Amino acid sequence: MSGAGAVLVAVAAAIGNLLQGWDNATIAGSILYIKREFNLQSEPTIEGLIVAMSLIGATVVTTCSGPLSDFLGRRPMLIISSVLYFASSLVMLWSPNVYILLFARLLDGLGIGLAVTLVPLYISETAPPEIRGLLNTLPQFTGSAGMFFSYCMVFAMSLTKAPNWRLMLGVLSIPSLIYFALTLFFLPESPRWLVSKGRMLEAKKVLQRLRGRQDVAGEMALLVEGLGVGRDTAIEEYIIGPAVNEFSEAEQIKLYGTAEGVSWIAKPVTGQSSIGLVSRKGSMANQSGLVDPLVKLFGSVHEKLPETGSMRSALFPHFGSMFSVGGNQPRNEDWDEESIARDGEGDDYVSDANEDSDDNLQSPLISRQATSVDRDMPAPGQGSSMIGGGWQLAWKWSETEGVFKRIYLHQEGGPTGSSRRGSLISLPGGDGDGEIVQVAALVSQSALYNKELMHQQPVGPAMIHPSQTSAKGPSWSDLFEPGVKHALIVGVGIQILQQFSGINGVLYYTPQILEQAGVGYLLSNLGLGSTSASFLISSVTTLLMLPCIAVAMRLMDISGRRTLLLTTIPVLIVSLLILVIGSLVELDSTINAFISTSSVIVYFCCFVMGFGPIPNILCSEIFPTRVRGLCIAICALTFWICDIIVTYTLPVMLNSVGLGGVFGMYAVVCIIAWVFVFLKVPETKGMPLEVIIEFFSVGAKQAQVANNINT
Repeated sequence: MSGAGAVLVAVAAAIGNLLQGWDNATIAGSILYIKREFNLQSEPTIEGLIVAMSLIGATVVTTCSGPLSDFLGRRPMLIISSVLYFASSLVMLWSPNVYILLFARLLDGLGIGLAVTLVPLYISETAPPEIRGLLNTLPQFTGSAGMFFSYCMVFAMSLTKAPNWRLMLGVLSIPSLIYFALTLFFLPESPRWLVSKGRMLEAKKVLQRLRGRQDVAGEMALLVEGLGVGRDTAIEEYIIGPAVNEFSEAEQIKLYGTAEGVSWIAKPVTGQSSIGLVSRKGSMANQSGLVDPLVKLFGSVHEKLPETGSMRSALFPHFGSMFSVGGNQPRNEDWDEESIARDGEGDDYVSDANEDSDDNLQSPLISRQATSVDRDMPAPGQGSSMIGGGWQLAWKWSETEGVFKRIYLHQEGGPTGSSRRGSLISLPGGDGDGEIVQVAALVSQSALYNKELMHQQPVGPAMIHPSQTSAKGPSWSDLFEPGVKHALIVGVGIQILQQFSGINGVLYYTPQILEQAGVGYLLSNLGLGSTSASFLISSVTTLLMLPCIAVAMRLMDISGRRTLLLTTIPVLIVSLLILVIGSLVELDSTINAFISTSSVIVYFCCFVMGFGPIPNILCSEIFPTRVRGLCIAICALTFWICDIIVTYTLPVMLNSVGLGGVFGMYAVVCIIAWVFVFLKVPETKGMPLEVIIEFFSVGAKQAQVANNINT
């Protein structure tokens, strides 16, 4: 799956986090000079308020950012964020007194809140699954890069006779203008948001730009299916082959994909797939275990992957279909009302809409077509149903329920055996060879099906875009769906633990913390004062973060989010404990400065590899499209409230318990965080967002069953 367009879009969007990092470092340096000008040395409350005011602004805007982004779109909110960044920097450049400065910091916080909340969401909704982790680590990279550039600027200004803190803060206006231009002229709207509003033509064009190819029919179907909030998802297991005579008539299930062609035949089986096995164990045998069944369920996906070969690149590359939405078909290729109006003279579609618009779809999106083994197969790769991470999208018709069921298929290893390979059916234009494959299937009600059109369609049941459903927008009741509630526990929990590990409080006050640690001794031979020396150390620290984040970007989609957290958090604990010991044991000032500075650097570098980017990545992945904005707003609100508490209380804590006591508290939180990740946080690497959502639904049901059994 090509991702060049998605990479460029992600880089442009991540500039918003560069501005946040720039602001964090600038206020950390300039607060020393602000205190002197306004005589705040004896008023730590006002000092803390100047720093925390941007956090208050971010918290305020976060309360409405989710619903607003669901209503207005992701892109307009990013544009507003860039305008707020620019306006606040100009006001800070002016700032004649503390009150104007506090107001400017509030405006700045509004921009920060929008960017930090929506950039990970935007990147997740535009990135291919295979590189989503890499691209969603970009905000961490650009944020640290912004901090580095800012600390370099503050260090250079600190060497002047009269450092100007207003200029330090006002320089933010320059990158803010660049970000405004990018959001206005380069960034497209999120295709998932466009689909949720029924704007299918626009969504298709955006997807074609992001993926660098014309055939996006399969992903379009996936985005529409993702509008549902998983309620009835079940795990089934199949053996699949291309021949109607491979299985008996009674055990056959016909599966259909997004490309017009021959149906594939499935036979239900039990106990064949690792996903199904883990699912059954999670719901029956392992209920006494501490590890969440959801964690084991996600882990089963990554334990048994197909071997490299033809079946790895596509589960069944000529997957047939009863739907006329193939990427190269001349009819209805735009999946919207405009194309239906142009080609509406046929009998395959029924429309009750009169307007030539793509905004309010009421006409059938996909219609059932006649299928048989006599139909010509599509060309290889045409109308592919692959949706990323080895998953494939299909549908089946349930006669008993009278509905279409949507299926996400995942291959379990290679073909079921050499004895099952061979000439299963002679297909027109093919070589006569086929394969029997073993798959796990996530089966749920299709979001496309509408029962009301059942008797209006002479060929078969119609599939339409659920515009009446999406028009309702997110509902608070959706938050109490088992899968959504389970995801909220993971998202909110990891945000709380991230903030109380103390990173943002340490970053805001890094110069002062390092000054207390005695970093001036390390650079005294250079003739630098303690203040300038602390800025230089901060610059070096953030510079060292960048290659660490680059390594994390590479590993995010290889080792995975969960593995990185479980690996880096212990290093955080060790570095914090060293700081505690160093503060309790009397050491030479130079040795103490070296140990303190080294431990802080190690802490920062490991943090930005795991606990820094991964909470936001996870929160942008685990919620359904319909409530994603609302749920991310809840997680972001938690983030900012905890950030305010940590940042505002840090000066008081430093005065009361000292640097060692502060880091000791953070070490305890990191230990709790490691336990939480081990027990509750699943691995989501390489999986389509819609599949992740379905897994949460299944896992939550298993947890409910477990609770009912235990009680």
